[in-house]
Amino acid sequence: MKKIVALKERNFAEKDKYDYASRDFEDAIDNYNKVLEIIGEIAGDVIAPNAESVDHDGPQVENSRVIYARGTQENHDALTQAGVYGITLPRQYGGLNFPMVAYVMSGEMVSRADAGFANIWGLQDCAETISEFASDEIKAQYLPRVCEGATCSMDLTEPDAGSDLQAVQLKATYSEKDGTWYLNGVKRFITNGDAQIKLVLARSEEGTSDGRGLSYFVADNKHDHTVLVRRIENKLGIKGSPTCELVFNNTPAQLVGTRRLGLIKYVMSLMNGARLGIGAQSVGLSAAAYNEALSYARDRRQFGKAIIEFPAVYEMVSIIKAKLDASRALLYETTRFVDVYKAYESIENAYDSIQVHGGSGFMKDYACERLFRDARIMTIYEGTSQLQVVAAIRHVTTGNYLKMIRDYDAQPIKPEFSSFRKRLQIMTNLYANAVARVIEAKSQEYLDFQARRLVEMAGHIVMSYLLIIDASRDTDDLFRKSAEIYLNYGEVEVRRHAAFIKTFDVENVDIYKVV
Repeated sequence: MKKIVALKERNFAEKDKYDYASRDFEDAIDNYNKVLEIIGEIAGDVIAPNAESVDHDGPQVENSRVIYARGTQENHDALTQAGVYGITLPRQYGGLNFPMVAYVMSGEMVSRADAGFANIWGLQDCAETISEFASDEIKAQYLPRVCEGATCSMDLTEPDAGSDLQAVQLKATYSEKDGTWYLNGVKRFITNGDAQIKLVLARSEEGTSDGRGLSYFVADNKHDHTVLVRRIENKLGIKGSPTCELVFNNTPAQLVGTRRLGLIKYVMSLMNGARLGIGAQSVGLSAAAYNEALSYARDRRQFGKAIIEFPAVYEMVSIIKAKLDASRALLYETTRFVDVYKAYESIENAYDSIQVHGGSGFMKDYACERLFRDARIMTIYEGTSQLQVVAAIRHVTTGNYLKMIRDYDAQPIKPEFSSFRKRLQIMTNLYANAVARVIEAKSQEYLDFQARRLVEMAGHIVMSYLLIIDASRDTDDLFRKSAEIYLNYGEVEVRRHAAFIKTFDVENVDIYKVV
């Protein structure tokens, strides 16, 4: 964090220009803690109590405009009044200039309170794209508004262009007469679709049909009826977040960055940031699921004792906690990498929480059923889990993950964890052998078939190492138990995948018939 703070603050160059700018590392960390405490209080005192009513009421469409549920509007107003929007934006636009680590922590807390509202809170990520790529004039026009609480959306997908964004057809036409771009077409599945500031992927180049003909635009949704909300999707979960189908009718817009780079450069950057937000959302929901499961298991009594005292239930709750700590460790480690990079240039837990509740977990009386519904979307949006595996597998085949694992293995840990390290070294060898076996087959189809297993193996090893490193730094034994439990869990999963890959006869088995 010292390196991240120094880079973000440019060695505290603004300490004499803004009275709220950090003066040194300790002051920066204190500022982060104070703001996170404010967000945590709002999450606990406002957002969480509103979650059930928001899930029940949901947003509505009136005169082609979205009206938030009462609780959603209260949540947004509370955070706006606290001045915590624009948390990562530069101070010159009214932002707090915090690193992504602090922002992701805030996203986790908001998601723990209500995963659906986190989609509205988290879409201020759009401002990062404006800050990074837009002209100074566009920055001055839009970024102060984000810091004042203006809502954002990223308008990418269309009825015939979901994950395949190269197929986007919404048209952008430049008018020589007034020097303005105009957008026409339909967008679908747009989160917070009636937002005030919209980043829109559109086809700017006549006669093109692929990603090279797409540019990125910012549109001011002034409620002038050039962007109409056709409907709000009736979703399984995250009901407080309005997912809209939109019609653009000659909507004026401004070009962000350079033509033709909309998908290739700007959307990819935005999506990477959004995926961190979804990671925070998943960890926050996982934390809520753990809290619900633990509370119920302590309170519910059967056969004269709390069900937490039954080994099967205790083990399930312990594994939920270990997975939570492991996924959080991975999220923050990833976010630290992103912070440094920028400066230089969980669903299963919700399912198990219901299982701890037994039959009661299926009923509307307990929050765990809402958490389960909200969790389902998290392996779908911002790129499905299958597409994430496609993105990750190249780091398997190039050896990047193995190098990272070796780096973690070289870090100092407490002597008492030396047996854990030896087990992880064995797991790493199993992973390395599995990777070599798949690569040696020299078959893209076989690599695609085994990709998920290889990525999961790397993930279990990395998260186990991170928990052991955290436990070694920790003086209060907050992570020791999770480190041990997750290692046990991950070891079984790694061995299972390794055995499958080792015994799979790629030459004599038709992969497509296997599934």
